[in-house]
Amino acid sequence: MTNAARVKTTRCIAVVGAQSSGKTTLVESMLLATGAIQKRGRVIDKTTVSDHSPEARTRQMSTELTPVRFTYLGDDWVVLDCPGAFDLAQDATQSMMVADAVVVVADPDEGRMMALAPLFRFLDDHAIPHVLFINKMDSVTGPVRDLLAAAQRQSARPLVLRHIPIGDGSHITGYVDLVAERAYHYKLDKPSERIQATSTAPSVMTSGAVNARRELLEKLSDFDDALLEKLLEDIVPDKNEVYRHLTRDLAGDLIVPVLIGAAEHDHGVRRLLKALRHEVPDASVTADRLGIPAGGTAAQIFKITYATHVGKLSLVRIWRGVLKDGDTLAGLRVSNIQEAAEPKSSKTAKLHRANTGDVVALCKFEAGHTGAVLTEHAAAEPKSWPRPAAPLYTVAVAAKARKDDVKLGEALRKVCEEDCSLQLGHAHETAELLLSGMGDVHLQIALERARRKFDLDIDTRRPQVAYRETIRRGVVQHARHKRQSGGHGQFADIKVEINPLPRGGGITFTDAIVGGVVPRNFIPAVEAGLRDNTQEGPLGFPVVDVNMRLFDGQYHSVDSSDQAFRTAARIAMTEGLAQCEPVLLEPIHDVQIFVPSAFTSKVQRAVTQRRAQILGFDAREGWSGWDVIHVNMPESEMQDLILEVRQISQGMGTYTSAFSHYQELIGRDADRVVQARKQNQTPAVHA
Repeated sequence: MTNAARVKTTRCIAVVGAQSSGKTTLVESMLLATGAIQKRGRVIDKTTVSDHSPEARTRQMSTELTPVRFTYLGDDWVVLDCPGAFDLAQDATQSMMVADAVVVVADPDEGRMMALAPLFRFLDDHAIPHVLFINKMDSVTGPVRDLLAAAQRQSARPLVLRHIPIGDGSHITGYVDLVAERAYHYKLDKPSERIQATSTAPSVMTSGAVNARRELLEKLSDFDDALLEKLLEDIVPDKNEVYRHLTRDLAGDLIVPVLIGAAEHDHGVRRLLKALRHEVPDASVTADRLGIPAGGTAAQIFKITYATHVGKLSLVRIWRGVLKDGDTLAGLRVSNIQEAAEPKSSKTAKLHRANTGDVVALCKFEAGHTGAVLTEHAAAEPKSWPRPAAPLYTVAVAAKARKDDVKLGEALRKVCEEDCSLQLGHAHETAELLLSGMGDVHLQIALERARRKFDLDIDTRRPQVAYRETIRRGVVQHARHKRQSGGHGQFADIKVEINPLPRGGGITFTDAIVGGVVPRNFIPAVEAGLRDNTQEGPLGFPVVDVNMRLFDGQYHSVDSSDQAFRTAARIAMTEGLAQCEPVLLEPIHDVQIFVPSAFTSKVQRAVTQRRAQILGFDAREGWSGWDVIHVNMPESEMQDLILEVRQISQGMGTYTSAFSHYQELIGRDADRVVQARKQNQTPAVHA
């Protein structure tokens, strides 16, 4: 689409990439280059426009998405600055879904290019247009071709290099634009200066630049037969034709344009802005791709947050029409539209209308959830919206003051609504409130946010493991309950056979009474009493995989009762289980660990030290240079597994897990668990 034909709407891009790749610095330079700010802030000085929350300032890293706004050459833009930490990927995921295009920021380090694999795969799976910006090129000494090759191994789409760097031997001082066939010198915090041809250098297109341009055209010709024919006939295509191919192929997620620069010095930032302005599709194109219904106003919630003194804010992107104060969305009147892209303002500006493509906040809007598509009368499920990844790290949380228990639950519910990758649960067996997320840093930030926003003191500890116990041999147990205290007494006499069952057999009861030695009406009470004492066995844990067979007994016509037989059954189980060689069972999870192949052997050694049984490993399907390691691992060893996996794999590794079975735990490990249970402490096996 040409600029002349483009309908003027606000366009939106998401800036994503690995942690410390310079995303926030790039956004800051965009704001400076477009005149939105007069001085570039620095992350280290805590003066950037985004990363303004206390959690981000403390850590000097992005901890939540931040929308910022600017106008460039008459076009309105919203940029979503996203966290780069693997723990905080949910905000980036949601931002990418509503963006017209995504700028993936990468370090000029071949070894770290592998971190782009999850991002590229997500973008391709959802057909989201994206460009790669290789940052910090002022520090590069090796050829850019090697960086491109390392990045290409992570992308299923062809990477199309738009620029090649030029330098003085030790530093990169500029670039050659391969489409425009022009060269530029970088200028600090200013537009680059064009290099004019001279008598000694009549052309800026060196042989290397000519070859790089030819390679660019050949990649574009893979998607256009007419262009291919021109190249075969050595016809040089018009520059405008090349730009049209780039625009079309980017919108269709057929290629990934690659630009270079150094955001800290404003190098390459304006060139990136120009490329985005000419080639990023409009909001209407993105809405069609996402299946947003046509006709009337339509918006989509992509983030919910709770602001102090304001309450609930639903960040939405306007896909169709114009939203005005007083309009109806999802059957509710919209009464408070606020500017979402002014993070430094202590009071967000109230708006009377929002145009197509805008990103705004709806204050105290109770309809819909993250991902919901809002039309005039409904809040519908989106045609495509990714499910949050399964949590990898869990802590037990509690309010320091008992009076804050209800307040804590409500605060954590809101924190989980803000971040869909957090999960709040309750462990019935241990009566613990559990908060789960993607890692230790993720939960630390979430709890700091809860403390700050809701004025809470919160304690955390390692959650208890759901151990079980069973028996190794059977026993016949006789139990009698007899009590006389005036009037009717209590009498019950039973004989029970207690036997182990195969793993997974559960708790079963067999009635083998003949001759009425125990009346039929008392047998349910016997079963209830036997089951009562399976809630906590001799080792202190619930009993599983046991059959209890009632085969004999006695009763008294006056003193026998349901309560008497239930008490006798409890006595039988208490005394009988202790004689059945009770043994501890620990939960085992089926775990699949995903890491780059270079780290596979180190991860295997690490999980072996966690008592894991390695079942094998293989290449990860569809992921070049990645492996999947399949193991069975005790749940007690998995609390900080993700921390070690990421430490080994430079932050790139992850895993999935599911409960598999229970298996016996013996020796000193079992003794420590039982002793901790007796002392009412959290059981732990792994030191």
